[in-house]
Amino acid sequence: MQNNLLEIDQLSIAFSTEKRHQTVVRNISYSLKTNEILGIVGESGSGKSVSSLAIMGLLPKKISKLESGYIRFEDKELTSIAHKDFRKIRGKEISMIFQEPMSSLNPSLKCGTQVMEILFQHSSMTSKEAKEETLALFKKVKLPRPASIFDSYPHQISGGQKQRVMIAMAIACKPKILIADEPTTALDVTVQKEIIALLRDLQKETGMSIIFISHDLSLVSEIADSIVVMYKGEIVEKGATNKIFSNPQHTYTKALLNARPPLNKRLEKLATIKDFLDGSFEPKIISEDKRKEIQAKIYEQPPILEVINIEKTYFSKAGLFKKDALKAVNNVSFKLYEGETLGLVGESGCGKSTLGNTILQLDKATAGTILYKGEDITLLNKKALRELRKEVQIIFQDPYSSLNPRIPIGKAISEPMKVHKIYTSEKDRKKKTIDILERVGLSEEHYSRYPHEFSGGQRQRVGIARTIALNPKLIVCDESVSALDISVQAQVLNLLNELKETFGFTYIFISHDLAVVKFMADQLLVMNNGKIEELGDADLIYSNPTSSYTKKLIDAIPKGI
Repeated sequence: MQNNLLEIDQLSIAFSTEKRHQTVVRNISYSLKTNEILGIVGESGSGKSVSSLAIMGLLPKKISKLESGYIRFEDKELTSIAHKDFRKIRGKEISMIFQEPMSSLNPSLKCGTQVMEILFQHSSMTSKEAKEETLALFKKVKLPRPASIFDSYPHQISGGQKQRVMIAMAIACKPKILIADEPTTALDVTVQKEIIALLRDLQKETGMSIIFISHDLSLVSEIADSIVVMYKGEIVEKGATNKIFSNPQHTYTKALLNARPPLNKRLEKLATIKDFLDGSFEPKIISEDKRKEIQAKIYEQPPILEVINIEKTYFSKAGLFKKDALKAVNNVSFKLYEGETLGLVGESGCGKSTLGNTILQLDKATAGTILYKGEDITLLNKKALRELRKEVQIIFQDPYSSLNPRIPIGKAISEPMKVHKIYTSEKDRKKKTIDILERVGLSEEHYSRYPHEFSGGQRQRVGIARTIALNPKLIVCDESVSALDISVQAQVLNLLNELKETFGFTYIFISHDLAVVKFMADQLLVMNNGKIEELGDADLIYSNPTSSYTKKLIDAIPKGI
């Protein structure tokens, strides 16, 4: 029989300010056994990360309060332990991988130095021994060129490599418990699969216990022995993974399972959490005949965009007289039709975002032609390019960093209208902005609020509102739902399809999540190393990929048990 390594009993956590007191975690109880992987699943705000930060003793002291319950690790009561004693446990016996490695790693220190720091903190190693151990850890987490990454700064390595450095740091002192908080969010499906496999292998090798936190139930089912489902600060269901996945009892658990786009059929609309909780969702499948009928209308007209032999080469200095050339986009050609959604997929570094930026003229092509409504936009002067901006727009991946934190969102949406001289008065622009806010599921009261007052899903709606304010024809969605909860993602994808139907938008939908692209796209363009790997009907490519690279991407999609 397995022993309980960690026990959480009737834990309640509150946050207090002068104006507000809110209990965010209510009476949660669960245990983690020795040599077990426990998955904790729920949306943002469900309390899963807050309760895990409480285990680490990392809740903000001034505004947080443990209202009730206890956290017991082995024979230690963590809720009453002294700060100096907690420091001996944190990093050594209980360690954590954070969601965003770029903000968790120090940008001014080399990767190797950052891992060595924790070894110095919890052991008596010499510098030589710590370096040897760090290189061994980098090999263990399957980092390529360990010596090179040891001397690299975080910005010089990829997202997947940064996450591996974080894992190396977390396991450096051979902890008994590893808490992985959304460790694969916004990573490519292939990298995500590698990280899951790596964590599973490390757990088998070291015998440590893992708490794996995610909003994606299908993903968690691929690694966890048992699952805890959290909703609005409470545990609504817990049990063995196969039992919860095959026979979920709570409506919320069923909703999480159904919010992810299915791969075996095309739905008109995705189920949201609210739909399930209301009992109002009835899935409507788009038949093959219906799809052919829609596409026949799209493809009977001339293309709105034609990309012909586009290349984008970046040069970097390799010496005094020598330059290294990198072809980020290499001889890419395709056509896009009005009312169509083109899915653009591939791993990080394949060139998909560079291609998107080249089409938007944010990056100038090194060679080739881009025809928009028959005109070569690579030859436009500044004035003509400004006019083009009204018709060709982008929805960014991270709406928070693309919004000015000092400007209310009403002004952020109406400002492009003013720049492009749409509507003559401030009053008309405000009226139109409020109309757009309501169209994307927000309201008039949001007009004067600032970006920090919105959730991630609401900020993405603001980003969409700002994009459609200019009545564009073509919209590039660059990873625009990759960092969202699976349920919020469903809402935003439904919204994008509704807006496409209403306004006749044409989309280039860039994503690493092939399940999402499958739901959205008419045609699919798969990129690899700057080139087109495969191009054709999305459903045909998913059911019968001709390229081994495309097959690898499809096989990496989390499918659950």
